[in-house]
Amino acid sequence: MTDTRNRGAVERELRSMIAEATGLEEAYVGELPADTDLFGPRIGLTSLAGVTLLGAVDRRFGVDVAALDLSLDSLQSIATLNDFVTAHLQPS
Repeated sequence: MTDTRNRGAVERELRSMIAEATGLEEAYVGELPADTDLFGPRIGLTSLAGVTLLGAVDRRFGVDVAALDLSLDSLQSIATLNDFVTAHLQPS
C-alpha cells in the first residue's frame, strides 16, 4: 500500500510531467486542483502530448497506462492519473 508521502511525491512528479508534455509552466500546473480535467481548457492535453506523458510515466514509474487502462479513464484528471499510477506502482 502506498502511503500518503509517496502519493504526494508521485503527484508532484506527474504534475511536472504534465507541464513538460503540454508546454505549460510547472508552477501553473502545480497550483491546479487535483480534479482538473487533463483534456479541459486549463491543461489542454492533446493526443500527442498524451502520448508523450504516457511514455514519461512508463519510463519513470514502470506503469504502462495505455496497456493497463484500455479506456484511458485514468487520464480524466490529475487525481485519476495519480490514483492509477500509485495503485500500479511496483514495490522497490
